[in-house]
Amino acid sequence: MSIRAFIADDEPLAREGIRRFLRHHPDIEVVQECCDGESAVAGILDQQPELVFLDVQMPELDGFQVIERVGVDSMPPTIFVTAYDHYALAAFDTNALDYLLKPFGRARFDRALTRARERLSSRPDRELMQSFLQSVAKAAIQTSYVDRLSINQNGRIIFVKTVDIQWIESAGNSAVLHLAGGQYAIRDSLSALEQRLNPKEFVRIHRSTMVNLHYLKEVHPWFHGYHLVLLDNGQELRMSRYQHQVAERLGLRRPRG
Repeated sequence: MSIRAFIADDEPLAREGIRRFLRHHPDIEVVQECCDGESAVAGILDQQPELVFLDVQMPELDGFQVIERVGVDSMPPTIFVTAYDHYALAAFDTNALDYLLKPFGRARFDRALTRARERLSSRPDRELMQSFLQSVAKAAIQTSYVDRLSINQNGRIIFVKTVDIQWIESAGNSAVLHLAGGQYAIRDSLSALEQRLNPKEFVRIHRSTMVNLHYLKEVHPWFHGYHLVLLDNGQELRMSRYQHQVAERLGLRRPRG
């Protein structure tokens, strides 16, 4: 029996990757693709697919808004596709709805498909979808990223706007914020700051370095798979090897396969 699938993702490479992996599953037929939330709502209601691959971040409507517009009762089993929704991933796991974290490989894709098949073999669980949306709502509260950081310096509290931070380097259990006017030490680890800062603006390119994409100027290939990241102030920073997800966000083409 054929399974009718729908793909909604604004990245052509992501859609092509899903199609490529689905070629190994001849019982799944892609009935439609789209690249924005409004088209996803219209297509899902029109095509009535049995399985949906749904991007979390899309123009016009995000993936969660698509579910709300389609209606929880009408939404088919869904595999979410995301690049950096760190907080929401826990909600996906706890509610038995699967997700694919970009960039994903065939083994991870096949595991998600196995879980989807299990859902398709049983009655749709509307309470499960309701529970998922409630968890996402809670996660969304946690994802209100900070727009400034407070720094204790010589008995004074200094507030630094995150938009002014050009890059951040690790200093043990602390970190150093680099701004145009100087630098400040903050008593937060780089991992802790990564969770507080908006991932659409800040990218961790190395275990000890994070950059603000607003100040990114160039990326140069270096030795043995490394890259040099150049900021518009002339600062050169090294990017770790095999950071495919980071490379994609910096505008580098990921290796195929």
